[in-house]
Amino acid sequence: MKAFRAKQITQKQVFGDFQKQYALLRDYGLELMRSNVGTTFKLDVYSEPNPSSQSRIFRRVYVCLGALKLGFKAGMRDFLGFDGAFLKGPFPGQVLSAVGLDSNNGIYPLAYSIVEAETKSSWSWFLECLANDLDLNASSNFTFISDRQKGIIPAINQMFPNAEHRYCLRHIHENMRLHWRDTKYKDFLWDIATTTTIPHFENAMELFKKYDVTTHDWLKKIPAAHWRRAKTDSLTNNLCEVFNSKIIHARDKLVITCLEYIREYLMKMIVVVQKSIDKSKGPLTPTTTTILERIKKEATQNMCIFNGVDKTQMTTPRKDQYVVNLKEKTCTCMYWELTGIVCSHDVSAIWDKIKYGGKKVPNIEAWVHPVYWLQTWVGMYSHKIDPINGKSMWRKSACPFILMPPKHHIQVGRPKKKRKRVVGEVVTTGKNLSRKYITITCSKCGNKGHNQRSCKGQGGEGERMNDGGNEV
Repeated sequence: MKAFRAKQITQKQVFGDFQKQYALLRDYGLELMRSNVGTTFKLDVYSEPNPSSQSRIFRRVYVCLGALKLGFKAGMRDFLGFDGAFLKGPFPGQVLSAVGLDSNNGIYPLAYSIVEAETKSSWSWFLECLANDLDLNASSNFTFISDRQKGIIPAINQMFPNAEHRYCLRHIHENMRLHWRDTKYKDFLWDIATTTTIPHFENAMELFKKYDVTTHDWLKKIPAAHWRRAKTDSLTNNLCEVFNSKIIHARDKLVITCLEYIREYLMKMIVVVQKSIDKSKGPLTPTTTTILERIKKEATQNMCIFNGVDKTQMTTPRKDQYVVNLKEKTCTCMYWELTGIVCSHDVSAIWDKIKYGGKKVPNIEAWVHPVYWLQTWVGMYSHKIDPINGKSMWRKSACPFILMPPKHHIQVGRPKKKRKRVVGEVVTTGKNLSRKYITITCSKCGNKGHNQRSCKGQGGEGERMNDGGNEV
């Protein structure tokens, strides 16, 4: 305990007082909005039963930097991932984040917030602030992805009833692993989720039902529209997981220090991506170019039959048959509509049309959606986050109320600083992978729980038969 108290004293001297920083939050917000035009900074406090009180208790804070707001709109991608990460300081809470994708399929954080907990109330407040920044309304048809946290599902349904809400497939698999841990179940799940058409989805589900009816019925209870690929290309919420890993060292800091850590990371992120943009050449972003080159190689194996107008019948090496309509920019495999990138069937049809005298047919790259164009990527990162002054130069807020730290309830036992890992998750320790949760198999007797070096014939059922069929 002496070492623990000494650490607390040292941290206070280095970083400052946790409680005193809450009183400076309004001043910090004014400086943030002054230096970064268009920034949204909102504070929410608990209602005070005594109107004559000179203080208010902090509840939530929301930040959406002006540069990120403009960059996200320039990216033309109506897709956002939501997630929460717990705070590790003396005042429990959650960091909520909204993260999008840029033209190179990299993460593009848009907004972040510190709230008391992941509840329907906190998520509704966060989504309401975000809706005001992006000019969204109840009829907006954005696509959102998140885990199946109980607070966010009703919040999205209430705020955006017409939006498509997807569940992270990795979290669905984690729930499945609690009952069925065989890797075969994971293969079935991903085979089903990655189908791009409803007939293929139904066929994959039927194969799964033949393998295991119980697991099939469990999976069928989750509405397919929330996790199958037949509506949206993204299946996991990795974009938010990546962002959370980048701000992990901010979550045990003081409230303003935490917010500043996130802002500084975002400012540096834009500079790093800008260096990659400056090196890029060609009409498309580097990732899209790599994907398209792979698709072109696959397209050389297809067989085309042109109908003389706009449609082409396409036969693949596996004897699958699809119809491509270049006028409407569609393919019955649905890949073009899902991703915005032409599939191998589309590429074959375009080449076939050029072959039959289509001199005015654009290059393959021109058929890709503008979201993936290099100039769109440039436009997203042309908006830069500006630095701010130190607190000695912050303008004082005119608000007469003193902002106090949030309500705090002492938790039972020692405070936890590491997240609760899922069953079977691989743990990294430094540069090496931990062998925890891994069951080894002996190469000598074939039994589990020991290796060849420590083998003494233990195990029972899996033992090999030697010496004329006698058990060792």
